[in-house]
Amino acid sequence: MSEASRHDDLVERLAGGLSPVRRLPPPLWRALSWLGVAAGLGLALMPMADMPALAGRMAVPDLRFAALGALLTAAAAAFAAFQISVPGRSLRWALLPVPPALLWIGASGLGCLRGVVVGGTDLPDAHQMEGCFAFIVGFSLPLSVLLVWMLRRACPLHPTLTAVLGGLAASAAAAVLLLPFHPHDATATDLAGHALAVAGVVWINGLAGGRLLSRRSGTPERT
Repeated sequence: MSEASRHDDLVERLAGGLSPVRRLPPPLWRALSWLGVAAGLGLALMPMADMPALAGRMAVPDLRFAALGALLTAAAAAFAAFQISVPGRSLRWALLPVPPALLWIGASGLGCLRGVVVGGTDLPDAHQMEGCFAFIVGFSLPLSVLLVWMLRRACPLHPTLTAVLGGLAASAAAAVLLLPFHPHDATATDLAGHALAVAGVVWINGLAGGRLLSRRSGTPERT
């Protein structure tokens, strides 16, 4: 057998054992799928929600814009995470959640000022603050796990940044899910507690999720 024949035979044997690779859906569809799960979780919680109180809070402009900012942050961060998880996509997609996050933070801050200027805002007690913190963290974790699992299939080249965006998406979605159960308007201490919960979720995602994604893609954890 000639050298060329042996090479052709080797190529045929290797090719014969290959299976077709299923192409990933576009980032938009994967982001919508994840958001659909988060929305389904919200619908499952609706029977326990205080909807009249939620309607009253959403009638206040700063609370309404803060809720919109959190929702848009969750959607933008999830979409950005799926975008940069695809090799060759621009890292500028990571800036996509910045404008809605600024809306979220700014409107929440205005709510704090309104409570100081107008007065009449019920201050949250320690138990309520702990409940809000636990809610955001508790619901962020399963949403983060699902998002990281979905992102792993794309083998992201920037695992830590991708995981951080996933953490932002999960924590923002959890903040939206908290709205029907939030017992009071925004206050400085309440906003600080929410910010701490969001920062903690983002940090955990960057650390743990970044490692998982880096193992999948074979890239260093610091990228």
